[in-house]
Amino acid sequence: MCLAIPARVVEILDDHKALVDLQGNTREVSTFLVPGVKEGDYLLLHAGAGLEIIDEVEALETLRIISLLLESGDD
Repeated sequence: MCLAIPARVVEILDDHKALVDLQGNTREVSTFLVPGVKEGDYLLLHAGAGLEIIDEVEALETLRIISLLLESGDD
């Protein structure tokens, strides 16, 4: 099973790359598949690559659901 998660773009870098904020962690990711991405956009990420730009409401709701699932997991 594959999992893609939303992250907010904080800086556009050279060579089809961007720096993203993933719940307080920053990572460099590929933006090759998402032309036109800009700072402030939310990307759906999988394996270090942006797959598509998603709207902020959808991104925040997805992150909320993931957080709830993690909290309800077995200890």
